[in-house]
Amino acid sequence: MNAPARDIGWGIIGCGNVTEVKSGPGFQKAPHSRLAAVMRRDADKARDYAQRHGVPRWYGDAAALVADPEIDAVYVATPPSTHELYALMAIAAGKPVYVEKPMAMDFTECEAIVRAGRDAGVPVFVAYYRRALPRFARVRELLFRDRAIGAPRALHVVYAKPHHPRYDDPQGTHWHVRPEISGGGLFMDLGCHTLDLLDWLFGPITEVCGHASNQRGAYPAEDTVAMSFAFDNGMLGTGLWTFDAAQRQDNIEVIGDAGRLSFATFGDGPIRLENADGVREFRVENPAHIQQPLIETIVAELTGQPGACPSTGESAARTSRVMDEVLRDYRRMTGQKMGS
Repeated sequence: MNAPARDIGWGIIGCGNVTEVKSGPGFQKAPHSRLAAVMRRDADKARDYAQRHGVPRWYGDAAALVADPEIDAVYVATPPSTHELYALMAIAAGKPVYVEKPMAMDFTECEAIVRAGRDAGVPVFVAYYRRALPRFARVRELLFRDRAIGAPRALHVVYAKPHHPRYDDPQGTHWHVRPEISGGGLFMDLGCHTLDLLDWLFGPITEVCGHASNQRGAYPAEDTVAMSFAFDNGMLGTGLWTFDAAQRQDNIEVIGDAGRLSFATFGDGPIRLENADGVREFRVENPAHIQQPLIETIVAELTGQPGACPSTGESAARTSRVMDEVLRDYRRMTGQKMGS
């Protein structure tokens, strides 16, 4: 296949911390891709980012960035409360959009984005980048190509993290734990990665039951979540997330009829396999810019090269639906109203 006529020119709306290393440089380093402009409501911060990263233009207004003829596709990297607004803005301009995770405040907003993209014929992608990491491709090979644990029967997720002092800030709680901005708490910010990864590995979660509570009382959002769930093939799972623990723990354990596979959602620690052959560990390092492999799949799809992005608006919306179900009673109890 011939090379595309020109590289995809990207514009970033919201050039905050996630764009410094995780994503921003990936748009510059992916083949047939370039970062053409960035936007932040504080234009001075947008200019600073552009100058530090060698980006030719910057804006203080999102509409101006979207209208820029050099912008072929838009990356929305703002907090979730504005994902729907900016995604719909890009779609209305006919420009493919790549949205940070979680995709939006709730499933209703996700549906609106998906519907708009479908109606306009504009692709929608979401930053669940673990679907493209070599580390999790290895997990998938062990599970399904090598059948290293036989048939997967059940799984258990545990993620625990100590309370961070920044969430005690008397001048204003960090946006990650402000439901009106993030859609929930740290479960929304971090748990979504695990749930999307499970969707990619085992298919959509079809049934879910969950409980959430705020045990420390440091902020309005939930700080502990427990859930049980089922997949269409009958496989069952449980999960526990707590953000007021003494020690950090991050583990997904998949139990099969011939072994067990354990790995973490975050970091790049060893993948541990236990079966009749003994115990083995596999180490696969993450790339320097962790979103770059997924960005490369998006650029390939947009330029007509082989391959397709594995993280779409439809797949991301499924994860939001699951989180909505888990947090439904907690949101009702605390009076949180999400979505449009």
